[in-house]
Amino acid sequence: MIRKLFPLWLLIAGTLYAQEVVHVIQIDGVINPVAQNFIHNNIEKAEEANAHALVIMLDTPGGLMKSMRMIVKDMLTASIPIVVYVAPSGSRAGSAGVFITLAAHVAAMAPGTNIGAAHPVAFGMGADTSQTMMEKVTNDAVAFIKSIAEKRGRNVEWAEQAVRKSVSITETEALELNVIDFIAPTLDSLLVLMDGMEVETSQGKVTLHTRNARIKRIEMSFRYRVLNVISDPNVAYILMLIGIYGILFELYNPGSIFPGVIGAISLILAFYALQTLPINYAGLLLIILAIILFLLEIKIPSYGLLTIGGIVSLVLGSLMLFESPLPFLRVSWKVIAAATLTTALFFLFAIGMGIRAQRKKPTTGSEGLVGEFGEAIETFRKGAGQVMVHGEIWKAKSRDTIRKGDPIRVTRVDGLHLRVQKVDEETE
Repeated sequence: MIRKLFPLWLLIAGTLYAQEVVHVIQIDGVINPVAQNFIHNNIEKAEEANAHALVIMLDTPGGLMKSMRMIVKDMLTASIPIVVYVAPSGSRAGSAGVFITLAAHVAAMAPGTNIGAAHPVAFGMGADTSQTMMEKVTNDAVAFIKSIAEKRGRNVEWAEQAVRKSVSITETEALELNVIDFIAPTLDSLLVLMDGMEVETSQGKVTLHTRNARIKRIEMSFRYRVLNVISDPNVAYILMLIGIYGILFELYNPGSIFPGVIGAISLILAFYALQTLPINYAGLLLIILAIILFLLEIKIPSYGLLTIGGIVSLVLGSLMLFESPLPFLRVSWKVIAAATLTTALFFLFAIGMGIRAQRKKPTTGSEGLVGEFGEAIETFRKGAGQVMVHGEIWKAKSRDTIRKGDPIRVTRVDGLHLRVQKVDEETE
């Protein structure tokens, strides 16, 4: 009898064990289209795998409003419980992170973390920063966060203050104010704390059984990591400059191939990054103008005026390139200074090389013969004869009386004839 029941118990245990699987992902950085796509795909994968819940370990200063709204939409319509855990200690859920945390079925924070400062900021191409428009944006954000808080049964009043007054609180205050459900030092302790909790998903009420759940950690793939890195404003800015310089080098030196390939790849990556960031096209045009001014300096002697204009244009364009008051969505001053200095030094070096090349006496071709010395190999008749210069025989003309063997110096080149003059021994 025991032997007959053993396979049945084994099957039941295996079924229960398979159901108690919790997927865990980590979002550490700005909320952008890459983070949004990563969360969206993992919610779908967790639902397809019949995972018991999806835990999002969150540490973010905020990010793009559009990406945040897409994440919240996916969380509110998820068929499995979504848990947002602001961790580890020292992490924060700022700005867009507040909306995401409040939208979770279960919200938790680790000791030493904070949440808040969700006031919206106007940025992006042609962003209207007038008071009326900012009021509209703020009111829209308030309505959105209040609807989220009401749906999840959280503190609606605090949610509104987080948007209107950018208030920020610690994990202890968040628990007291009913902003979060738990304070948990570790993920394992969180799974124990929320065991038995009942939540409402898009498919109905679900009771969490997470005490003995198996944790399946899902790391960002190489593709996501690369896209996340290039979405950084500093990296996007550097890629754009490398792309522009690479294409210019290829155009000025056709057939080099390598600069053109690197430039094209960098520009494509930069364009991807720019579409995920609040770009200001006025800044982009100023950067392009700076490159044009640097190139003109090589062609037109302006005694440094074009170079100065290019430096000013590059600095202003770099500062304006990403229109956002948030520091993590702007190019660092250090990167701007390094890029401007490198660009200016390069073009000044190129200009110096060009000027030296223009002033340098030609050493090849017919122009290289001017000023060279030779010897008459025959006596000139009617001002014409043949001379030997650089081991070559040339037809030459001269106003001087030149006899065979006389030393001569080339004064001019007229087609295939040389203009020469006799060199006195004293002069020589």
